[in-house]
Amino acid sequence: MLTERQRLILNAIVDDYIRSAEPVGSRSISKRGDVGFSPATIRNEMADLEELGFLEQPHTSAGRIPSHKGYRFYVDHLDLMRQTLPEGQRILRAFFAEKLNATEQVIQHAAMILSHMTNYTSILLGPEVFHTSLRHFQLLPLNETTAVAIIVTSTGQVESKTVTVPSGVSVSEMEKVVNLLNSKLVNVPLYKLKASLYRELGEEMQRHLTNYEEIMNILNNVFMDEETDQRVYLSGATNMLTQPEFKDVEKVKDILDVLEETPTLMKMMASMQGASGIQVRIGTENDHEAFANCSLITATYSLDGEALGTIGILGPTRMEYAKVMGILDILSKDLTKVLSKLNK
Repeated sequence: MLTERQRLILNAIVDDYIRSAEPVGSRSISKRGDVGFSPATIRNEMADLEELGFLEQPHTSAGRIPSHKGYRFYVDHLDLMRQTLPEGQRILRAFFAEKLNATEQVIQHAAMILSHMTNYTSILLGPEVFHTSLRHFQLLPLNETTAVAIIVTSTGQVESKTVTVPSGVSVSEMEKVVNLLNSKLVNVPLYKLKASLYRELGEEMQRHLTNYEEIMNILNNVFMDEETDQRVYLSGATNMLTQPEFKDVEKVKDILDVLEETPTLMKMMASMQGASGIQVRIGTENDHEAFANCSLITATYSLDGEALGTIGILGPTRMEYAKVMGILDILSKDLTKVLSKLNK
């Protein structure tokens, strides 16, 4: 457990590093009016905080930077009541005062507003990402080498795709596949279909199908498009290029590559879906190694008490947590109100 003095010094270091992106020394902390300790005292506490894993020393200089553990402590002890800036409130209220008369338009505008206000990358998942599920699946042979896969969703949408049937795959095997999918995967959200296919049906299909690998290749091809639902909104991806810690082109490239992988984003955001309040994942707490030096902050918006979608802000671990958390807190509540009005 940190002492009150250690907490004060750690918070001051995090605040300074967020603003400057430069290692923070004891002298600069001692000059802050809210600290009030000598440089020598601060140096000793910084050494203890480093030993405890809350700070890191990137070079041989005396300056320290927060570790992921340090950021986590800082975030866990933020007071959300004092986070939201008046200017941020004004911008958000003005946004929701506009005459936006469609759910999609609201979400797209919200993504742009978020990236503009924070200078980070915003990710929003629309309601259909989580709530559109499989109602019925059919695989109809056209001839010996071609079949049509038909997917009927919970929203009544019918999608079809022509697939190539490898030699040796019989009509009876395709019928078995259709029966298995309709018995096991009905009501599974579309974005989870491929994962559920292997998890729920993998072993059973191996036991019952002679041409297991060929059949799985067909289904992979069919369900590939279902993972890339268009109701994933991204804004400000190139904002990563403006952050000092991402001067390394390869680091930025890895992040931008992942941001283009809609299924990966959906999986990351889905794992935080439904959790109450503001959720923060720092560095290696994220599900993808490309985001090891990033933080992802999310909030959920709802309709009639049921979670509909997730709003996320992705930035460096040196993120303005207080500002972002305050903005997301307001936006998630106001987005809930607006969507409730649109769905009446």
